[in-house]
Amino acid sequence: MAQQCNLISPVFTPEELQKLTREIGAGYSDRVGVNLHEDHNLPRRGEVLAIVARLLEVIFPGFDDAPRHRGALHTETAELLDELCPALFDQISRAVRFGCRESDCGNCNAVERSTAAVRALLLALPDIRETMKLDVAAAYTGDPAATSTAEIVLSYPCIKAITIQRLAHVLYLEKIPLIPRLMTEYAHTLTGIDIHPGAKLGRGVFIDHGTGVVIGETAEIGDNVRIYQGVTLGALSFPKDACGVLIKGCKRHPTVRDNVTIYAGATVLGDIEIGENSVIGGNVWLTESLPPGTKITARPPEHQVRFSHHAAGK
Repeated sequence: MAQQCNLISPVFTPEELQKLTREIGAGYSDRVGVNLHEDHNLPRRGEVLAIVARLLEVIFPGFDDAPRHRGALHTETAELLDELCPALFDQISRAVRFGCRESDCGNCNAVERSTAAVRALLLALPDIRETMKLDVAAAYTGDPAATSTAEIVLSYPCIKAITIQRLAHVLYLEKIPLIPRLMTEYAHTLTGIDIHPGAKLGRGVFIDHGTGVVIGETAEIGDNVRIYQGVTLGALSFPKDACGVLIKGCKRHPTVRDNVTIYAGATVLGDIEIGENSVIGGNVWLTESLPPGTKITARPPEHQVRFSHHAAGK
């Protein structure tokens, strides 16, 4: 503390520092952006991210820093699940109580809701793992640069982003506040791929390269869909009620059917449907539904080429 005062003293007098503290404190009075110990405390971000890492170990064992032994795999998985149960329950119950306080519901049934959410997530792990196998296979089949499925699991950003989103989606369906979005925004920071936890993803989804991909809350993506970098599956407009307040939860993002390919930079907006086996070319701006088997491309831009005098004389 003494060191801090010594550092501040050349900049502020004690009176100035007290005045600044009062001004900052006045902004805390509405409690916006303030998390107090006396309240139902928020989930702890560090612990949630540690849980995400352990869940990823269950989905892809041996792809963290420590390889697994075949003979001990069953035992180690059981130990992981045993660790995950209380850790998940603690963070989820924090989120549920916080949500109850924010909505002033009076009776949030935190224990029952948290228990149900933990069970739902852990019971979903076998299916998520099988689905991720199909996603890895789609990446291997769809990318000529891929040398092995191990390379894909270890290094492809789409695998991490999609796995975390599938985990978060379970908690989203259980109506758990905060944590699903915390999980997918963590994946966003790691990969550059922004998939809302509410989005519904089919099997065999491959997001090639991935940087700048945005998939909105009510988007639905079918099986064997391939998406390239810079694609947006977004909302065209936001419906409002009679008072001008945004209506939340309504379908406002695209539905992409099976076997669709969407090339780099395409923007697909609104509650529209892209029929199966369709191809959307790069940089297309699309706000209308497409029937199955449609191929749509943007008109190539006109280029003006000016050669230097030296090049023109050759």
